[in-house]
Amino acid sequence: MWCVHLLSVCLLARVVKSCEVQIDETRQDIHWWKTSVIYQIYPRSFKDSNGDGIGDLNGITSKLEHIKDAGADALWLSPIYKSPQKDFGYDISDFRDIDPTYGTLADFDRLVAKAKSLKLKVLLDFVPNHSSDDHEWFKKSEQRIDPYTNYYVWADGKNNNPSVPPNNWLSNFGGSAWKWSETRKQYYYHAFVDRQPDLNYRDEKLRQEMEDILTFWMKRGVDGFRVDAINQMFETTDLKDEPISGKTDDPNDYDYLIHNQTRDLNETYDVVGSWQKLIDNHVRNYRTDGKLMILEAYTTIPRSMMYYDVGSNPFNFMFVATLNNQSTPEHFKKTIDTWLNAVPEGKVSNWVSGNHDNHRVATRFGENGRADQIPMLCSMLPGIMVVYNGDEIGMVDRDFSFEETVDPAGCNAGEEKYEDKSRDPERTPYQWDSTTSAGFSSSPITWLPVHQNYVTLNLAAQKNAQNSHYKVFQALTKLKKTPVLLKGKTELFIINNQVLAVVRRLKGEKSVVLLINFNNDQALTLDVKAHINLSDNVTVYTSSVESGFKVNDNLDANNLVLPKRASLIIFSDI
Repeated sequence: MWCVHLLSVCLLARVVKSCEVQIDETRQDIHWWKTSVIYQIYPRSFKDSNGDGIGDLNGITSKLEHIKDAGADALWLSPIYKSPQKDFGYDISDFRDIDPTYGTLADFDRLVAKAKSLKLKVLLDFVPNHSSDDHEWFKKSEQRIDPYTNYYVWADGKNNNPSVPPNNWLSNFGGSAWKWSETRKQYYYHAFVDRQPDLNYRDEKLRQEMEDILTFWMKRGVDGFRVDAINQMFETTDLKDEPISGKTDDPNDYDYLIHNQTRDLNETYDVVGSWQKLIDNHVRNYRTDGKLMILEAYTTIPRSMMYYDVGSNPFNFMFVATLNNQSTPEHFKKTIDTWLNAVPEGKVSNWVSGNHDNHRVATRFGENGRADQIPMLCSMLPGIMVVYNGDEIGMVDRDFSFEETVDPAGCNAGEEKYEDKSRDPERTPYQWDSTTSAGFSSSPITWLPVHQNYVTLNLAAQKNAQNSHYKVFQALTKLKKTPVLLKGKTELFIINNQVLAVVRRLKGEKSVVLLINFNNDQALTLDVKAHINLSDNVTVYTSSVESGFKVNDNLDANNLVLPKRASLIIFSDI
């Protein structure tokens, strides 16, 4: 095993030498994730192995080399559990089994084994907030069969009136968050679609069930969990109405209310802390590498930081939820600084470039030049980089008609609002090549239509191109493993009110500088040295597509011309 590891290090060193970056070979084992690149896979859309038009586990296994070649350290799988697919896998009917759409447990085991042979970690989506109403637990809870009676959030109608929901709480997907059960003669709460009843974490037996599920998957070789909708796990017990927000006049729209009774309750942190202890004990008892628990919580920074206090890592969504293509360099700097200053000492930040719930990077920030900007920032900033499959090749959203829409969030919003709510545009199949269905499937009909630009925008074409989003991404992931990005200090500067600079420095190493021109209309001539302590001459490492720079170009730091919308990474001897 030692010889194999040494050989892989030597081969890696040869590759890196040609790019003029030096890899730090002392990678962490117990805390492998602290400086990692995590690659999110949306299984339905990644690779179809059997021609049914839906991605599956064997398809993912066949493409693991791509994830390795791209430079990722881990893959995160969106839900693959047994499910009626009313919310495409987030409605789980068995937390310990694989949905036949995606394969079998044996297929999953083969995926994990191959990933480990490639030195890739595997993270699973863990969905603790709710189950499917097809789950055995719910059916028994509905019939008041112990110990399942209180596994879900049940309530009588308001003033004991069965025709009136307990309160005004709304579903994330619109309309009342309560549904009547004729069997139990009570309402059950659902924060999402009505086929997803919320679990009741005030019930100790339910909490033990969920801990057993985490252990089940860890024993199966899983290296960690991305935890879904963590800040919606608890609701107040007095069932008070939520106040009106004033954001919309539509009483059925989720944004109509301020969700102070159903989100961010303090009890959540106790449960997360107990899960983290469970995971840490598993690592110690089984002497495995560290296992990451990373949490989805669209919430305030102070609330996010409280997850660090119980040992876990909250997602940082600033690049998908806060900043956009209208944001200024000052806004970027202030937002990044605020997060970095808030992260507790000794903890690790993360930077999410995109995911399956938000428009793609190239759509949010623009295809012409700025598609590489966010991945560049995520790689340069300290900590974990999280990328959504397809963003490494600059995939863009596909427009959908209402008739084509399948996402329940879009369908429930109706024809007038579906475009604001639907997540279908960012979930289209991965574009591997220019063959049938972009190489995603042998079938010309896929669960979501392939984007029509696949003939020219695909991985195969970008591998062959001299300059492409994929080549830039590979350069970023190599750079992220160098000493200066693993250990160096971080500084942010604004130059001429139009350029954001991120500087990483480490004694004994060349400094690395990212320059982003926020001017969409014209090139800027910069005296970079006047703002940042750099050598007179700097060297191009990589740059955004269409910027015109070439790797290893020598530039004058006193008179550097940065094209419009361009992002550039340079090395400086100082």
